[in-house]
Amino acid sequence: MSLNSQLTIDPAAFAEELRYVMAGLREVLHEAGEPALAQALPWADEAAAAVPEDLPAERLVQALSIAFQLLGMVEQRAAARFRRGVECERGLAALPALWGDTLAQLRDRGVPAPAIAAALRELRVEIVLTAHPTEAKRATVLEHHRTLDRLLEQRARPGWTPPEQAAIREQILALLMTLWRTGEIFLEKPDLASERRNVLHYLRSVFPAVQPQTDLRLRQAWHDAGLAPALLGDVGALPRFVYGTWVGGDRDGHPLVTAEVTRTSFAELRAQALDLLREQLQALVRRLSLSDRLQAPPAALLARVEATAAALGEAGAAALKRNPNEPWRQWVNLMLARLPAGGAGYAGPAELDADLALLEDSLHALGARRIAEQAVAPLRRVLATFGFHLATLDVRQNSRFHDLALGQLLAAAGFAEHRVVDWDETRRRALLDAELASPRPFTRARSGAGLGAEADAVLDCYRVLDEEFRAHGPAGIGALIVSMTRSTADLLVLHLFAREVGLLVDTPEGPACPIPVVPLFETIEDLQRSPAILGELLDHPVTRRSLALQQRQAGEPQPVQQVMVGYSDSNKDGGLLASFWALYRAQAAMSEVGRQRGVRIRFFHGRGGTISRGAGPTHRFLKAMPAGALGGDLRLTEQGEVIAQKYADGVTAAYHHELLLAGTARSLLLDRHAPPGAHPLEATMDRLAAWSRDSYRALVGAEGFLAFFRQATPVDALEESRIGSRPSRRSGQATLADLRAIPWVFSWNQSRFLLPGWYGVGSALERLLAEDPAAFAALERELVAWAPLHYVLSNAATSLATTDREVMGWYAALVDDAALRETMMRTIVGEHERTGRLLERLYGAPLAERRPNIHAMVQVRAEGLRVLHRQQLALLRRWRAARERDPAEAATLAPQLLLTVNAIAGGLGSTG
Repeated sequence: MSLNSQLTIDPAAFAEELRYVMAGLREVLHEAGEPALAQALPWADEAAAAVPEDLPAERLVQALSIAFQLLGMVEQRAAARFRRGVECERGLAALPALWGDTLAQLRDRGVPAPAIAAALRELRVEIVLTAHPTEAKRATVLEHHRTLDRLLEQRARPGWTPPEQAAIREQILALLMTLWRTGEIFLEKPDLASERRNVLHYLRSVFPAVQPQTDLRLRQAWHDAGLAPALLGDVGALPRFVYGTWVGGDRDGHPLVTAEVTRTSFAELRAQALDLLREQLQALVRRLSLSDRLQAPPAALLARVEATAAALGEAGAAALKRNPNEPWRQWVNLMLARLPAGGAGYAGPAELDADLALLEDSLHALGARRIAEQAVAPLRRVLATFGFHLATLDVRQNSRFHDLALGQLLAAAGFAEHRVVDWDETRRRALLDAELASPRPFTRARSGAGLGAEADAVLDCYRVLDEEFRAHGPAGIGALIVSMTRSTADLLVLHLFAREVGLLVDTPEGPACPIPVVPLFETIEDLQRSPAILGELLDHPVTRRSLALQQRQAGEPQPVQQVMVGYSDSNKDGGLLASFWALYRAQAAMSEVGRQRGVRIRFFHGRGGTISRGAGPTHRFLKAMPAGALGGDLRLTEQGEVIAQKYADGVTAAYHHELLLAGTARSLLLDRHAPPGAHPLEATMDRLAAWSRDSYRALVGAEGFLAFFRQATPVDALEESRIGSRPSRRSGQATLADLRAIPWVFSWNQSRFLLPGWYGVGSALERLLAEDPAAFAALERELVAWAPLHYVLSNAATSLATTDREVMGWYAALVDDAALRETMMRTIVGEHERTGRLLERLYGAPLAERRPNIHAMVQVRAEGLRVLHRQQLALLRRWRAARERDPAEAATLAPQLLLTVNAIAGGLGSTG
């Protein structure tokens, strides 16, 4: 989202640390011979000096970009200190939305402790890391930021002598100097390997360390709530956190994601998972220095040590020789020898977990409970989370691409009529139903057979999936996601591709797909059709067989159908309010479709980094879901720079993990304990969503709007940007429909309109007030009490707060046609005023008073952001002019312009 609306900080601590780091940056700039830059930076004890006219734009933007990164880091640290302070003074239950508060609420609502414990065993939350809207900073810069955060944490500890404090400061200054002398952005498009390395950092180095922290927080809150500790006595009693990724698998409009890239991604994820386990086992060896001279090892452990060492031969003998008289260490040495890279190997994580369980039991038998809990149980949790695959890899492709591929397969098989892309749904279903009843493939083609670009790409990808499935099973394979799902046929066709490469599995009932086939409903119209499409899919025999197979593979208590819902395109399609309500209605209806068929629907939320793309306070997002839509099973994306903002350091990462787990548990248990009925305001929301959508579409469909958009925002610069490996358009057409939602939202944010995050809300509220004052009064009463209403309107208010009317005017001045500029700005400003006025009426006070955190964070950024906007506007004018007359000059200006894009995104805290 734009700005972190949930930061509550200790103002004094925030101000002190911000002054400290900014003073350090100024000192570094003075040493680098940049005194004018040092004086121009905000957040000093004295007011920032005016920016000299001759100051090089690139140097100024670079300095401000670093300054904003430091501001964000200091905010996160101040928020963490605030949370610690609250818990020290008032206990774990004092902070909203975390485990302490959640367990207290459940206890107060009368939910029995055994019911809570049983639900925790079912709980499953999955974060899926994606590369877009991309992390604009280089990986080395991100590492410098992480190091700086550690140094600031070190500095904050009490007890340092003055010389020790001076030494820490020197390290901080050296790192700030390194940041200043390191480029902030990619001057060439980052390749997929770079994006994969960035994602692997979190999966390999951050998240494994977070797991014990989140488990400990739950156990502490459980104890503080007075609940029986025995109910959380074993590792299986704790909720599951797992991870996925799209990097290397998401090929929707991304021609660089080839079959070989996907194959390499699977291999790298697996190698990193085994390396993680090896590292954890080696650490366990160092901890288990128990001697058999001081305690007698259980006979069961000794027998297994002897038998396993014999089976491993020389490797087994070496494992025993390494630690004589220490059978516990010897047993872990044998586990290391059995990892798949050497020895007899483990068939899978379950075998390794059984060996760890034996070790844990042997320690309990000695009375060494604490060693078992502190040393072995956390490793078992890491194994349960990361397995031998680290994270699942999803494969996503567009439905039209699949139609083209199927047409090419039909042509190769000799079908006279094969242009599937032109067929209606009835004709497509007839073909698919007939073919799915047959086991024979269309062709016997091998990789690179020349069937056609789309068919070759799809089948080569599915061959990689088949290789992975046969070699390592389904654990590392995520889902086959079909973006722009418009019909059931868009999903059934994937089974034909699987049939073509031999990926289908024979079952007694017929062939089944071992990999989940997942619709992605993105536009408002598709969301409205989604219940019918899902019902047809679940009723199809091939789906029923496939879900049963996948249920057996995963050990699930019932069949699970995953459904992805898209926030970005639905917002681009109809605006914030219409998008939110279409998603709400669709999830409620699809949950009922699944319930009627005995299938649990696992919703996969494709949220972006800004409110217009589904972001918002995590706990409010979870509370705002329709009853039954969560079901204790949450999957959601984390994208681009938001990954660094939430997960770069362990403390903040643990906090966001806890928000997700506790919020999911709360929704699941309250839905079960006291299922809510339909809310009286749902019909009012139907009207508001429709009116808001009409207003929004009237704007984006107005004559000249596209020209206004392209000139009044830096969207053309974004299309040239190097902030990610993915093209900005799906097919390269210069239309609004073809433009991806990411640059659409990003460009409005850069120009401070943030239009997709609020436009249409004011018109809808004004019409309701005029036509149905009683319904408007009900909104006022229920604003905070009804979570869906509070979530969407508070998000609109946050977007509105982040706009800057004056800056909007600066960007509008770029529009050549004065009449068009005046018409569009009159409409946009009118809706802006209307939305603010109506929201303040609902809140009962000025928004700045009711939401002081948001407005304080906007104000602290205002001065620096305005400097950046002025620099961007000047560069944008020069770059646009140069594109027409001097491409070489335009190429020279482009990196400077893109640096402003990156800096403004960092200042706002969102790329969109």
